[in-house]
Amino acid sequence: MKIAFKLFASLSDYLPAGSRDNRIELDVEEGVTVGELIRRYQVPERSAHLVLVNGIFIPPAQRLRHRLKPGDEVAVWPPIAGG
Repeated sequence: MKIAFKLFASLSDYLPAGSRDNRIELDVEEGVTVGELIRRYQVPERSAHLVLVNGIFIPPAQRLRHRLKPGDEVAVWPPIAGG
């Protein structure tokens, strides 16, 4: 099934070659979870601070249970500091 995977700021380094604009279209097996996808691309869990699926926040405790569906868009941001 096809999904979009977006990594922002310093996390964009974890995207595979061929990605554009912090985004890549992926073909993944049905039933994959958000947590499995994050691990598959070796994004450190502590760095996956804000995770959205289709604009909806997925808390850390739900990431290994939240199964992706065809056409989903997963967006991940690291912790942000500043002021």
